[in-house]
Amino acid sequence: MANDDEDYVYDEESGEWMPASELAAKRAAADTVVVHDAVGNVLADGDQVTLIKDLDVKGAGQTLKQGTLIKSIRLTGDPQEIDCKYPGIKGLVLRAEFVKKR
Repeated sequence: MANDDEDYVYDEESGEWMPASELAAKRAAADTVVVHDAVGNVLADGDQVTLIKDLDVKGAGQTLKQGTLIKSIRLTGDPQEIDCKYPGIKGLVLRAEFVKKR
């Protein structure tokens, strides 16, 4: 073993003893949310997306047309929603099912 002095902890899910760093990495991977666009591409922070249909924006009195480019999205932790910036609209949150990765 390369690092014999590392602390080992008991993982109740698997019933095994494992290095603390390995368990922390396993839990971090389990906490990550994977967000997919309308065609199944995986979205990440900073991606550019295009709208696949016209969307009425509640509270803004504005309609975003199909094909509108949204730059620099942010993931919210919800697998169905993404946070966006668009000129003239503050706090825009779109559902991932209405966008396609560019």
